[in-house]
Amino acid sequence: MRLKISIPFPLIIFTAFLSSLLFTPLTTSQPPAMSARSLDALLQDYAFRAVQVRPKTGVVFDTTLPENLAGVNASAMRLRSGSLRTRGVKSYREFQIPIGVVEQPYSKRIVLVYHNLGNFSSRFYPLPGFTYLAPVLGLLAYDATNLSATGLPELEIRASEEPISVRFSDVKFEQNGTSFSPKCVYFDLYGSVQFDNLLRGNVCPMVKQGHFSVVVEATAPSPAPAAEEYSGAGKGRGKSNTGKIVGSTIGALILLGVIFVVVWKIKEREDLKKKKEKKKKLEQETEWGNERDEALQVTSFGNIKAPFAMITRTQPVLEDRYVP
Repeated sequence: MRLKISIPFPLIIFTAFLSSLLFTPLTTSQPPAMSARSLDALLQDYAFRAVQVRPKTGVVFDTTLPENLAGVNASAMRLRSGSLRTRGVKSYREFQIPIGVVEQPYSKRIVLVYHNLGNFSSRFYPLPGFTYLAPVLGLLAYDATNLSATGLPELEIRASEEPISVRFSDVKFEQNGTSFSPKCVYFDLYGSVQFDNLLRGNVCPMVKQGHFSVVVEATAPSPAPAAEEYSGAGKGRGKSNTGKIVGSTIGALILLGVIFVVVWKIKEREDLKKKKEKKKKLEQETEWGNERDEALQVTSFGNIKAPFAMITRTQPVLEDRYVP
């Protein structure tokens, strides 16, 4: 027996709409749920893939990253260890590497992987109480003996004579709105943070690898470092939209729960109604069977059983009884 539940058509349409809203993935670019060190390993993997295509020395290879890292840029440069130490690198994106830079442990060939975290700078390197004036840039060195390797530990590079220079070309002083001087910030590979003075030309000096940016101390407590300075107001609106999406999702889940309870109650009532009708029908069939059993008796004529009446209503009369 099939159960038929009558649900108003507008309710069906509304439920379908909420289901599509809840279970359709968001198309907006969202940063992946990973740590900064996991991001380093991922960018190393993609950088090595770019170098594998045509592993030339001293050439910059740009990478193609997943859509959820839109706004992050990475590239790779393959060098000989001796050339890096004796010649340096005049220009590698925002980095200028002087002579005298050595790596530890020694490797005959190395790959320098460049990071520009763009709009995701404060996501991977949060700095409460400070505002980013430029994106976080990174420079990490890896052993290039095996270009197909992934998850490699970084080599430790260190400037032994002059410091490596990081020249920031897009520092946004006009949007900081504070009276504090901008500072260079350095994140090493072990989680520590250091500050230094910003030199003329928006240059930050460095003696070893890591991640770098320019920040300014906020005049009032800030919930998170603002990245709108170099990404526009889109990120602020993105946070607001995220809150709206979360609120709408919770409300939709509550409403779906209410709808589920209503449908379940309707189904329960229909089941109870069907049981009562079935019980009533069974009782009627039992009564009819009893009446039939009382009306006719069954007797046997040889091998045949047939119903017969115990009392006849009309007595038989011989035909010649009334013959004159």
